[in-house]
Amino acid sequence: MKTAKFAIGQVVRHRLFPFRGIIFDVDPQFANTDEWYEAIPADVRPRKDQPFYHLLAENSETEYIAYVSEQNLLEDQSGEPVRHPQIKEMFDKRPDGRYEPKRQSRH
Repeated sequence: MKTAKFAIGQVVRHRLFPFRGIIFDVDPQFANTDEWYEAIPADVRPRKDQPFYHLLAENSETEYIAYVSEQNLLEDQSGEPVRHPQIKEMFDKRPDGRYEPKRQSRH
């Protein structure tokens, strides 16, 4: 099993498509449905034997949740904040612009 290259809270962008987002979960290898996987055109379908990431994603038109393979992600170096309505629920923004997962309160 491969070690994840990217971390929770990291801002990344898609290598092929115009969207970016904040990683909020990592699957060490593909953990979605075969139906989802087969819906990806064969010429751009990623390998399953790699980490996959859940993103709070945005493009020029909307915000959404994305599930993306490691091979299709690059570190986003724009320094621009990500606009997604769930960011404040999951992350605190640090003074340096990075996103840190909120600490879970325990009872």
